[in-house]
Amino acid sequence: MAKINGADLFPILPQQPTGIARLAALAEHADDGHLIEFKALAVRSILNKSVSKRLRWLAYSINPYRGCEFGCKYCYARYTHEFMASKNSELSAESAATAPASTEIDFRDPLSFERLIFLKQNAAWLLEQELKKIDPAMEIALGTATDPYQPIERRAQITRSLLEVFSQKSGYRLGIVTKSRLIERDIDLLQEISRRNTLVVHVTITTPDAKLARLLEPRAPRPDLRFQTVKRLREAGIVAGIFGSPLLPGITDSQRALDSLAKRAAAVDASFFAAHPLFLKPCSRPTYLSFVREHFPSLEADYARRFAHADFASKTYSAQLALMVGAACRKYGLKQRWSDETLLTENTMGGRTPPRSVGLPAQERLFA
Repeated sequence: MAKINGADLFPILPQQPTGIARLAALAEHADDGHLIEFKALAVRSILNKSVSKRLRWLAYSINPYRGCEFGCKYCYARYTHEFMASKNSELSAESAATAPASTEIDFRDPLSFERLIFLKQNAAWLLEQELKKIDPAMEIALGTATDPYQPIERRAQITRSLLEVFSQKSGYRLGIVTKSRLIERDIDLLQEISRRNTLVVHVTITTPDAKLARLLEPRAPRPDLRFQTVKRLREAGIVAGIFGSPLLPGITDSQRALDSLAKRAAAVDASFFAAHPLFLKPCSRPTYLSFVREHFPSLEADYARRFAHADFASKTYSAQLALMVGAACRKYGLKQRWSDETLLTENTMGGRTPPRSVGLPAQERLFA
């Protein structure tokens, strides 16, 4: 007998959200910030598995928070809030009847990503259970969609609880991506993790220009503070490099701009320097292109042409930028990526052989 969907049989009945949309609807108020509401999200898993049929590789990512306070104009992860919208773009009838007006939010609005932040509950316990089920040889990336050290982490300390779990493990391969100097708080745990595992920290610095950075990343720490963070991580013996991504056409994609970043990276003893071109998903286009229209109106036509039929930069443009990044690295004696050789040079303490590294190809896939 054919299975009949209840919604099709009784279309007048209110539709209840399912999956992550249901969890979002049931999430309770946890905290407040300036123009931001925080909610406690009762997730069932903390490790996300990514699969690429084209490259046939597997990797795991962890995002302690859903949504990000930094509000970066180019952020590609805004679409993740759309998964929390029910089919009719509203909260469930049950939760909407009892929820305050502030929680009634359109998850398809790109601004919701930075205005309604979800705090994943029981993250450390979930990680402890899930690590038992995965191959330690697979890369784990912390902070691929939302910054694990966004301001709420000072109070919530979810990221620190996850690092405490890793500090008790051996043989894992962990990469951390952040724009925040708050990571300095956890240097003690990072040192312990690095001693027993492979750890690489990636600090994103899109531009050293503080005024431009404030426009692009309105609530992220100043670039000079991020450079200081890399310096302190390196002084603590941690492999830490700088991402100059994304490279913005007509704004930060010149050789002069790349040299400026690379020079500063070398000055703080960064383990590596890398940068990749901007890509614009449909969810990030309205926010970023509005920024271009307001602050760089002469570039509006160029962006319209570049991204008329594709989200990613052309192969020719990407190859050109790769050559420019390589030239900047050679000029200032920087590695373009951390490697086994980097780890052997930096992490041999008392004759200890460091854990096997993620390696260049895998790191390209994880953090590009």
